[in-house]
Amino acid sequence: MTITTTRTDDLLALRQSEIPRGISLAHPIVAARAEGVKLWDVEGREYHDWVGGIGVLNVGHNHPAVVAAVHAQLTNFSHTCFQVTAYEPYLRLAQRLNARFPAPGKAKTLFLSTGAEATENAIKIARAFTNRPAVISFTHSFHGRTLMGMTLTGKKAYYAQNFGPFAPDVYHAPFPYEYRGTTVQAALEGLRELFRTTVDASRVAAIILEPVLGEGGFLPAPVEFLKALRQICDEHGIVFIADEIQSGVGRTGDFWAIEASGVQPDLLTFAKSIGGGLPISGVTGRADIMDAPLTGGLGGTYAGNPLACAAGLAVLDLFEDGTLLEHARHVGTRLHDAFTALQGDIGAVGDVRGQGPMIALEFVKDRVSREPDPDLATRVVEEARTRGLLLLKAGMYANVIRVLVPLTVTDDELSEGLEKFTGAVRAAAGG
Repeated sequence: MTITTTRTDDLLALRQSEIPRGISLAHPIVAARAEGVKLWDVEGREYHDWVGGIGVLNVGHNHPAVVAAVHAQLTNFSHTCFQVTAYEPYLRLAQRLNARFPAPGKAKTLFLSTGAEATENAIKIARAFTNRPAVISFTHSFHGRTLMGMTLTGKKAYYAQNFGPFAPDVYHAPFPYEYRGTTVQAALEGLRELFRTTVDASRVAAIILEPVLGEGGFLPAPVEFLKALRQICDEHGIVFIADEIQSGVGRTGDFWAIEASGVQPDLLTFAKSIGGGLPISGVTGRADIMDAPLTGGLGGTYAGNPLACAAGLAVLDLFEDGTLLEHARHVGTRLHDAFTALQGDIGAVGDVRGQGPMIALEFVKDRVSREPDPDLATRVVEEARTRGLLLLKAGMYANVIRVLVPLTVTDDELSEGLEKFTGAVRAAAGG
């Protein structure tokens, strides 16, 4: 008997043979091309991509403006290293991001290559400014896969494994999770208890927080909580870092998620969608804090690569007149309405939450116990894929489906995607 293998089979076999098992694969497909919200695999199958490279493609796959900007820069040069010779795209992108920093006064920007690098450098800068060692992060958080990133991450089982020992002087406080019983008041009391019992506030250089948890399940930090943290940081001379790596660049309907609260950070980390698909990250913050490290203390060989900076400028152009943010809020409203309708019909949809189009569903075995149902979430992902929709799970219990649909999605494309999504949930839940 002749056994026929597809190109996908061959390539996935090559992946298993040549790539370490530690790199996960959410979907057993191999991409061939993509445009906007659509992705096609090597067999020619079409998918609506609601993952977006894990929040990298807020302006969609291969946006023509981004492609044109990168091509134009490539005809000039692709790399010099900014520490060797400066170049205008880096300078102009920094200038424009400084103008967007959500706090008054002079801001400065440092570019890097990955979100984890941005996290690492924000901590370095805060320590240099305060001359203090300790850092506080939160439960359910994710801040990267480097040593400091893993240490800061408040979701240990999946990411930390046996990779320790980890960075010293990093502590975790509770993140508010009302659906699972952690109120704002309880979270703040947990932070105060940490100050009383484990690390004195006078030793803390920085508090780092995602305004909307990413890997942690798209939990928005309540405004009351953010305001209290800002007050605590002011009281104790602590640098407040907003990690906007997944929540930024329009994902929530504001350019930065924290803008909706009116709370002003001291430093802000970004990555993912700022490059429109190219690797770039950075830290923007108060100039006096950003200038704390001495010459030579910051940088990186590929940090702020010219091609990625050119892409970043094109991405900012797309947000310039506000229409894309307005459309993002419209997308968020449609998603929220569709998901709350599902929640009304299907008891396994325990919670619908998010900020703007950064929205998620949490699946439970029943609404009384609220016991997480990660198996159902997995079935939803698999059922959606058969219908031509790519989804991704999240959350401490892997029972959350998060939506990262490109903000450039048209109404017709969104309707088609929602039909696939709701059909997948109903089929997987048996409802």
